[in-house]
Amino acid sequence: MCGKREAVALVLRDGVLTHEGLNRRVGQLAAWLAAEMRGQPGLGAGGRVASWLGKGLIACLMPLAAVRAGLVHVPINPVLRRGQVAHILSDSGAGLLIANAGRLDSLEPGDRGAAACHDEAVVAGLLDGFDPLPPSPMPPSQVGGDDLAAILYTSGSTGKPKGVMLSQANLWLGAVSVAHYLGLAPDDRVLAVLPLAFDYGQNQLLGAWYAGASVVPLDYLLPRDVVRAVARHGITTLAGVPPLWVQLLEQDWPEAARAPLRRLTNSGGALTPAMVRGLRALAPQAQVFAMYGLTEAFRSTFLDPALIDAHPTSIGKAIPFAEVMVVNDRGEEAAVDEEGELVHAGPLVAQGYWQDEARTAERFRPAPAFSMLGGRAVWSGDRVRRDGAGLLHFVGRRDAMIKTSGLRVSPQEIEDAALATGLVAEAVALGLPDPALGQAIHLVCRAAGEPDEAALRAALARELPGPMQPRVIHWRATMPLSPNGKLDRAGLAQALAAHEERDVS
Repeated sequence: MCGKREAVALVLRDGVLTHEGLNRRVGQLAAWLAAEMRGQPGLGAGGRVASWLGKGLIACLMPLAAVRAGLVHVPINPVLRRGQVAHILSDSGAGLLIANAGRLDSLEPGDRGAAACHDEAVVAGLLDGFDPLPPSPMPPSQVGGDDLAAILYTSGSTGKPKGVMLSQANLWLGAVSVAHYLGLAPDDRVLAVLPLAFDYGQNQLLGAWYAGASVVPLDYLLPRDVVRAVARHGITTLAGVPPLWVQLLEQDWPEAARAPLRRLTNSGGALTPAMVRGLRALAPQAQVFAMYGLTEAFRSTFLDPALIDAHPTSIGKAIPFAEVMVVNDRGEEAAVDEEGELVHAGPLVAQGYWQDEARTAERFRPAPAFSMLGGRAVWSGDRVRRDGAGLLHFVGRRDAMIKTSGLRVSPQEIEDAALATGLVAEAVALGLPDPALGQAIHLVCRAAGEPDEAALRAALARELPGPMQPRVIHWRATMPLSPNGKLDRAGLAQALAAHEERDVS
């Protein structure tokens, strides 16, 4: 993925790397890792090496360097706390952990498991002492595309994080696919604001480098930091998730930040018509890519930007290398506008969950009989429908559907209606246990101005039938986010359930 050209590949706070320099640094880090393998039990070929880092040099090199050294990379989101990190280290059996000194000091005895710990600053200082390890010639008898390359731990809606196993082919073809349909070119500059432990975030690196483009990693505190970085570096490509776009659209964007933008990409949640209008107004010259993905298949669909104005809520069609099907509750191919489960087949399908055969068997099952590619598929659990033009529309997660008054209600439909009023900036609809209804609908909102519950209820009454009206509306000054930057539905549900229990008692 590291081309031999003098174009800049990586822009860090303390300097830049050309693509040739990036290749050399990847080789040096791989050589250091290979040396550690020889002295560390459990770090033979296929051993796991974890990184718990901000977006510095080592974090950016690790996805490629670990594979080159014959190891499996386990990136850990830097916002996670010691308990979550301890679970990932133990579950993955990582034999090595690279983090900064502060994070290492936060771990308590027993948290590190079998991992030998290294300060990232020390590791970076050692690289010049190593001759670069060259890329593997990849003979089929020794190394292949099916070899495990990374374990990405997803936060999930319940329980502890689970590790999704990605092969070398998954990462490589994902980079090729995304770079192709986004139209990335060597003169593009990608601002990497998403966590590198997130598949969407990691592809900011791999897709850009495949295309010969530049990446500017950014750890930011405030949304205005993103706007400033876009202007400072002449960013052409910016990826985000809906909560980030909401924050960015509330910022004052100078012309120096707007002008260079060529493409804005979204995944991790659906865009709303208001958000699409906001993005189009922010940078009229930029293409807006609405996408859908899940870690178990990396990315499944994208919408042609030429269709975004006419179909702002669509998630589009299958990306290159993917077959995406809609399977109804009878196991048949769903008819036009019939709701069904999104099923993804093809070479982007992950290898399953690390050391979890039961959950792997539940989610990774044979493709339906009408599949063109066949083989093992990811049964996403997400409910979608395909319209007459062949475009897919997200309905909701099967396990998130609200069962109220004997009906199945999509939380997204309620959220979309709330956002369409213009009275709220962010919204999450949840179902909480209710003795009379089965589940009562609770709507958690951040107001677009001053909270006006009467106006919101009146607007929702005009748009939604009675069973879909929220029983309780909760106002929040800020909405909690998950480690991947999405609205934290599970956290909100737990907090509201605990509050309801206290009220009952």
